[in-house]
Amino acid sequence: MHLDHGNDFPERHTHSAEAIRPDGTRRALRIGLGGPVGTGKTATVAALCRALRDELSIAVVTNDIYTREDAEFLLREAVLPPERISAVETGACPHTAIRDDISANLEAVEDLEDQVGPLDLVLVESGGDNLTATFSRGLVDFQIFVIDVSGGDDIPRKGGPGVTTADLLVVNKTDLAPYVGVDLEGMARDAKAQRGDLPVAFTSIKAEGGVRPVSDWVRERLAAWTAENAAA
Repeated sequence: MHLDHGNDFPERHTHSAEAIRPDGTRRALRIGLGGPVGTGKTATVAALCRALRDELSIAVVTNDIYTREDAEFLLREAVLPPERISAVETGACPHTAIRDDISANLEAVEDLEDQVGPLDLVLVESGGDNLTATFSRGLVDFQIFVIDVSGGDDIPRKGGPGVTTADLLVVNKTDLAPYVGVDLEGMARDAKAQRGDLPVAFTSIKAEGGVRPVSDWVRERLAAWTAENAAA
C-alpha cells in the first residue's frame, strides 16, 4: 500500500556527499531521476545510457518496491554491461530509499564505483512515485523529474516539490498531446510560473533524438561539476 505523506515534507539534505572518495580519487557525478509511475523514467535512463555510453563511463542504480523490474528491463535492452546495473528493492514507499534513509542506494552507488570504476556518471532511478518525490542531496548532485502529457496538462500547475525544485523537469510523450487534448504551450507557461528560471525539456524520449535535450543537459552538468572539482 502506498503511504499517505499528507502535506508535511521531510527536510532535504542540503549538502551533497564529498566529491573525493576514501582512496583519494574523485567520485562519479550522481543524477537522480524521479517522477510518477509510467511517465518514462526507465525509458529516459535507457536512452541516456545509449546516448552517452560511448563517451562516458556510466552505471545505473534502479529502485523498485518489491521487484527488480526496471533493472531487468535495462538488462534486456543491453544499454550497459550487466555489472554496471544494480537494483535496490526498497520494500517501502520510494521516498524512503531516495530521501529519508538513503543507505541502501548509497551503498549500491559506492559498490558500483568500487567494482567497475572509475565512473563518470551514476544514474539513480527512483521507483514510481508522486509529485512530492525528491532526492536527498547526500545521495545525488542533481535531480531530473519526469512527468508526461498523458497525466494531464494541469500537472505543472499542481506543483509539488518534484516539479518545482528538480534541477531539470522533463515533460515526456509530447507526441501524445493531440490525442489526449493537452495544451503544451499552457504546460510550458505553468512550468515557468512554478519553476522560474529552472529548465524544462519537452520531449518524446522514444523518438529518434528525443533524449538529446536531456543528454545535453547531463553533459553540461558533468562538465561544470568536473571543473568545480578539478583540484581533486
